[in-house]
Amino acid sequence: MDALQSGADVLFVLLGAIMVLAMHSGFAFLEVGTVQHKNQVNALVKIISDFSISTVAYFFIGYGIAYGVGFFQGAESLAVKNGYELVKFFFLLTFAAAIPAIISGGIAERVRFYPQLFASALLVALIYPLFEGITWNGRLGVQDWLENAFGAPFHDFAGSIVVHAMGGWIALAAVLLLGARRGRYGKDGRMAAHPPSSIPFLALGAWVLSVGWFGFNVMSAQEVAGISGLVALNSLMAMVGGVLAALVAGKNDPGFVHNGPLAGLVAICAGSDVMHPIGALVTGAIAGAIFVVTFTLTQNRWKIDDVLGVWPLHGLCGTWGGVAAGIFGAKALGGLGGVSFASQLAGTVLGVGVALAGGFIVYGLMKQTVGIRLSQEEEFQGADLSIHKIGANPPE
Repeated sequence: MDALQSGADVLFVLLGAIMVLAMHSGFAFLEVGTVQHKNQVNALVKIISDFSISTVAYFFIGYGIAYGVGFFQGAESLAVKNGYELVKFFFLLTFAAAIPAIISGGIAERVRFYPQLFASALLVALIYPLFEGITWNGRLGVQDWLENAFGAPFHDFAGSIVVHAMGGWIALAAVLLLGARRGRYGKDGRMAAHPPSSIPFLALGAWVLSVGWFGFNVMSAQEVAGISGLVALNSLMAMVGGVLAALVAGKNDPGFVHNGPLAGLVAICAGSDVMHPIGALVTGAIAGAIFVVTFTLTQNRWKIDDVLGVWPLHGLCGTWGGVAAGIFGAKALGGLGGVSFASQLAGTVLGVGVALAGGFIVYGLMKQTVGIRLSQEEEFQGADLSIHKIGANPPE
């Protein structure tokens, strides 16, 4: 029975890892559909290259920082319990690799390829695992302190803060250091339009991400005995809440509509295991509205050229999700309880602080040493031809 249980857990986590791995193709196609046609190839190459360098960085450094587990022993030792620790690494790697995938959308169309790749390695090796270990492995005693002070530790079941807010706030630092695309904002205050190059690709990316997200959330239990239909239903309710809110607030704009489910799913990650489905619906709807309003402000009023709106989507909606878990997870609002609003607020602020500091340090270092921006000529020509020497489609 122990062997059967172990095998079932390995298969469960492996399937979750595969589903989240598939989400990275969603990140790719969401970016492909949003950027200008001359940068589509670069979007595809960045995502798969970032995933690969993230795997190496997390395997050799990051996973050990977060969990104190290394892989420098014989395969016989690694294969204990059907290799459960190995598939757990695979699963958590797909979360870690989401950090550069998120950032990629914000800094698209003007970032140099290899400096960005090196920055991704630093983030996944050092910055992300620091907060991951604090939240999910009790590192540095922060969770114990929060529990003693406020009655419950910081709760982030599937990564609203650990993954999404971290990625979104790091991206904000990178976007600010990189600057806007040339010609995006004129000196007279006018803005040059950069409409999505392909709504079908954008929609495809959103659908792939939405489907894979059920592996992201449900499989965060990491064992068969922990499977919860509540997590699945809450994820669904938050997803549709995000769609409907973005549909109304975004006035039928397809870009907003297809980012709506992602906003809702980002926000529900933290409290998906403790909220009532109605609370999840409200959480997702608020996230959808947050995305539409803050994306518009970011692009139009604040003139922050975050191409895919990853700071509003992942940074701000993730931040809302961390706080929302402390609201709708409470028994008074139909939740399962076991959460503290004060702990949720403190953990969320800590995550945002680590992300901003890490983003400014890593991208600031790269900017001062090797440079992170394409030249004016390269940017005008497009990253596809400038970096990869080929366009998305053959010349006619």
